[in-house]
Amino acid sequence: MSDDAFQRLNPAIQYHVVNSLGWKTLRPAQLAAIDPILSGKSCLVLAPTAGGKTEAAIIPVLSRMLTEDWRGLTVLYICPIKALLNNLEERLSRYAALVGRRVQVWHGDVSQSAKGRALRDAPDILLTTPESLEGMLISLRVDRQSWFGALRVAIVDELHAFAGDDRGWHVRAVLGRLQEFTSAPIQRIGLSATLGNPRELLRWFTGGHGGVVVGESAPSADADVTIDYVGTLANAATVVSRLHRGAKRLVFCDSRARVEELAANLRELGTRTFVSHSSLSVSERRQAEQAFAEDRDCVIVATSTLELGIDVGDLDFVIQIDAPTTVSSFLQRMGRTGRRSGSRRNCLFLTTSDEALLIVGGIARLWKEGFVEDIVPPPEPWHLAAQQAMALVLQSNGIGLSECERKVAALFPELPASGVREIHEHMCATDNLTQQDGLLSFGLRGERLYGRQNFLELLSSFASPLQFLVRYGSNELGYVDPVCLQGEGDGAPVLLLGGRSWHVASVDWPRRTVWVEPAREQGKARWFGSSRSLGFELCQAVRRVLCDGLPGVTLSKRAGAQLQAVCEGLPSFGLDSLVFEHTGDG
Repeated sequence: MSDDAFQRLNPAIQYHVVNSLGWKTLRPAQLAAIDPILSGKSCLVLAPTAGGKTEAAIIPVLSRMLTEDWRGLTVLYICPIKALLNNLEERLSRYAALVGRRVQVWHGDVSQSAKGRALRDAPDILLTTPESLEGMLISLRVDRQSWFGALRVAIVDELHAFAGDDRGWHVRAVLGRLQEFTSAPIQRIGLSATLGNPRELLRWFTGGHGGVVVGESAPSADADVTIDYVGTLANAATVVSRLHRGAKRLVFCDSRARVEELAANLRELGTRTFVSHSSLSVSERRQAEQAFAEDRDCVIVATSTLELGIDVGDLDFVIQIDAPTTVSSFLQRMGRTGRRSGSRRNCLFLTTSDEALLIVGGIARLWKEGFVEDIVPPPEPWHLAAQQAMALVLQSNGIGLSECERKVAALFPELPASGVREIHEHMCATDNLTQQDGLLSFGLRGERLYGRQNFLELLSSFASPLQFLVRYGSNELGYVDPVCLQGEGDGAPVLLLGGRSWHVASVDWPRRTVWVEPAREQGKARWFGSSRSLGFELCQAVRRVLCDGLPGVTLSKRAGAQLQAVCEGLPSFGLDSLVFEHTGDG
């Protein structure tokens, strides 16, 4: 490698990249990230899925670690889900071990003994979630000053997944609280898929300080995308089973119930099929993902859990059943393909309804036009400000009212200080917090609401729905919604989980556990989830599809005929001459 940026890396890093890893060159985004990260600037690194964002961050960070002789816990690597942390551990441990450094994972599934060993002998890099970081900050077992005192860098993976909801505010607030214990400013590095407003997102992520955007914000239109119309999920299963035999296929559905139904149909058709979604147990999901990564002629059916950067090996094809709701999500999924030299990114849409066909058409038009959505954090996070106030009370084991107000206001500079003061006054007035001898502590009502399991519920910025654990013998299969446990008539309900059918043998209601046995008849899968909404730009793109069709996008004969039938079946409203205006108020 002769690139000037590469020559700035520590000589040991240069040696191992070329000789130990066997890389002839770094990718453009990885080279572009070297200078700003070595200079200590905060960054937002943009690249598609499997585009090397992790290496873009960790290679120059390891270089700084060696050149500046960092010791102790100096790097946090924060992910939105535990599965992604587990998946990254082996790769990051390999890179760190090349230069004599160590990596440790810390989340809710890691044993207390492993955490204890880490506290006694700190790793150089800690892989964790925001909720686990919050737990460390309020834990009596953690000496925060010695544990976090040497911290220099925080890498936040899949920043777009955080920033679009409350967890983004939460991770930013936790990073702000960590700064209290460090001897130097924490360099923030965000890793994200392609998005429409990278500079605004970076400014938000750094609390207004800004930094350097690395990588392209405009999506590449160089890919093989085909839209087909199949009418039903059963027909989709038939197409998937017959198409690309001998290849690895990743199939996305946008609900857990449809994942289960499609997987069951594929298995009936004799296709080797694996399943991945959030309601499967960790062991079931990990076994499926590992088997899929090592197999060749197979299909894995997944929800958006595999949209994030979990590595399932080299993929041949991505198939999407119906439509995701954003261009960004489509790009993430398609980005799973085309990793091998000589191969192209690809995606086949199999639509089962007219509505899905139009939404897919809208997404394809926006992609061809170079559009990708902005990521906008939810406005006015007052509930997170209240949660952080209570977390600060736990962390400090008593804090003055004015000091708590000052710290919360600093964590949320977008909120007026007068409103932060009102929140504290309200929590004291309602006995969530109380003042004694000038210090804040939890009131009786606050202890009753949040004190269970050592305030565990307070650590999370979102609520999870009630689900029951499903067990077959000693194996944990996953989780189901209680509504599935209501049998029809006199028969016991039959569940569909992991692509297989199970008779409900018994239910332990107090322990929220369901015991099952294999069933011959087809089961049913059902979970409650939030409804999907479509953005203004996507809706207007659907209008353009109805007016002008889909130039530049490959349509199967079935899809072309169905789209024409949909257009002919609509009354003539003069869609092409109407002017739409987005007022911004919803």
